[in-house]
Amino acid sequence: MKNKHSWYVISGALSLGLILGACSGDTVDSPSDTGGGTSDGGGDSEEQGGPVEGGNVNLAMFSPPENLFNPIFYTALYDAHILDITHEGLVSQDKEFGFIPKLAEDWEFSEDNTELTYNLRQDVKWHDGEDFTADDVVFTFTSLADPDYVTAGGVRVEYVDSLVGYEEYSSGEADEFEGIEKVDDYTVTFKFKEASVKALADTSLAIIPEHVFADIPVAEIPEVAESRDGGAVIGTGAFKLKEYMEGEQYILEANEDYYAGAPHLDTITWKIVGQSVAAGMLENGELDYIPRDLAPQDAATIEDIDGVEIFEQAQLGYQYMGFKLHHGPDDALTDKSTWEVNEKLDSKELRQAIAYAFNRQGIVGDPEKANGLLGGRGSVLDAPFPEASWAYNPDAIEGYEYDPEKAKEVLDAAGYEDTNGDGFREDPDGNELVLNLDYPVGNETREKMAPIIQQDLEEVGLKVDLKTPREAPAHFELVEKNNNEVDLYLAGWSLSSGDPDPASLYKSTAPYNYPRWDNEASDQLLDDAVNPEFAFEQEYRQEKYVEWAQNFVDELPVLPVYSENEIHAWNSKLTGVTIKPFTFKDDTHLWQWTE
Repeated sequence: MKNKHSWYVISGALSLGLILGACSGDTVDSPSDTGGGTSDGGGDSEEQGGPVEGGNVNLAMFSPPENLFNPIFYTALYDAHILDITHEGLVSQDKEFGFIPKLAEDWEFSEDNTELTYNLRQDVKWHDGEDFTADDVVFTFTSLADPDYVTAGGVRVEYVDSLVGYEEYSSGEADEFEGIEKVDDYTVTFKFKEASVKALADTSLAIIPEHVFADIPVAEIPEVAESRDGGAVIGTGAFKLKEYMEGEQYILEANEDYYAGAPHLDTITWKIVGQSVAAGMLENGELDYIPRDLAPQDAATIEDIDGVEIFEQAQLGYQYMGFKLHHGPDDALTDKSTWEVNEKLDSKELRQAIAYAFNRQGIVGDPEKANGLLGGRGSVLDAPFPEASWAYNPDAIEGYEYDPEKAKEVLDAAGYEDTNGDGFREDPDGNELVLNLDYPVGNETREKMAPIIQQDLEEVGLKVDLKTPREAPAHFELVEKNNNEVDLYLAGWSLSSGDPDPASLYKSTAPYNYPRWDNEASDQLLDDAVNPEFAFEQEYRQEKYVEWAQNFVDELPVLPVYSENEIHAWNSKLTGVTIKPFTFKDDTHLWQWTE
């Protein structure tokens, strides 16, 4: 999924999209110099000395990657933390979400907007010294359309399924993919079936090297060393993956031949640490930067520490509780003919009662009182469009307030009653009802939220079996593989910065449709929202997403819980970091220590 789990999958981390409005959307061009009001505060920084060449920066990562470092196959945010630095796409985005050149110098649309031609930079080299050319772009997108791509675990078909000839090539009926054409060594054209409002977003995926993978069958790409091993993963970014100790640390080494200039740092090291100890590690110098995910409860503690600065803004990500509406074979995520209804959650009224019963505002808390798990640093969501997105429109949506009495009324009316006097409701057929709740470790707030959900639901008579939490990779593998025992699960998601289209998670045929939600009205509204006849008008898209969001809220395939503010904390002697509303990993070659 642009945008896979939260771990946020992302599909958004290595792809972009069109989000035109953001809360606190300023760019901190140098975190230690936050003039202009872009920082929420920080301690009194020591007077800065001169710049220093070399050195290492230690960054905090709260769950280990899955060690799949390939832009067309990765699924976890934690792998993307590394890939965003080692690999690049044809375009990037500025702080207002406008598209700007990256591996492409410029681009041009045809008069009817069905073709998009990129002129590529001619000074880019891969980490192994080979030239970056149009062959690499064609190879990357052709691999996404390969007949074996999905069966090998690929989930990014939305980047190519709108291109000419996708169905014919992906089914094996055609030997060549017509949707992308090499014009010359540094010019490439994408051909769309129809004008696409998401054309730039859908062609922004990070590129992989053709000369490395050309002789490897697409079905085998996820498992080879070139997708997994330090020293073997090849990108065009400012740093390259040198080595790692699995689950402990991942070392990125400067790419001295980077086309935008050699990095000032020698290395960047991602350290896998517990969220609960990260603030202390920053204070004592074991960490230099906690990006995005500083625990809200720690922010107030460290913001007055000398030499540490804080930056806070709304984010595109959100946390949710998913309802497994269908189960089915692991290898048939998009084959609805194989799905089996999860009878426990088939009742829309049951899901709605759960929404009334769960005190989501209590999780977020009150900013005036700084209570709740987030201390008020976030907002409750009913629809999956966070505040930073232009599709965010809470006033147009009728959602769910915390109302346990209402939850009981809905359950009573739907036939969920405690027939044996044990304090828990049976289903309408008189069968015992136990809802299994699975969740991962790695996000302290989410870990604390799980037992609160259990308590809130049990207060209205719904029995919840709280499973032992797993490491994030194991948890999401369970969710993806559709274990038949999973009923409720906790996860996170991030909208693509390129476009807020939620189809990659909620359309019935989407690989990231983990709830396996099959709703005809939803599918139609998602298609309508990108209809080329109208979709170039943002007001039209906003109206369609409001319609879709209300249907989503009524049917409730998942219950969005909150979108928390992302909080960055760093050593004030670190300069050159650019924090945009959707990334902190741009321009890592400019990161530099001062004395």
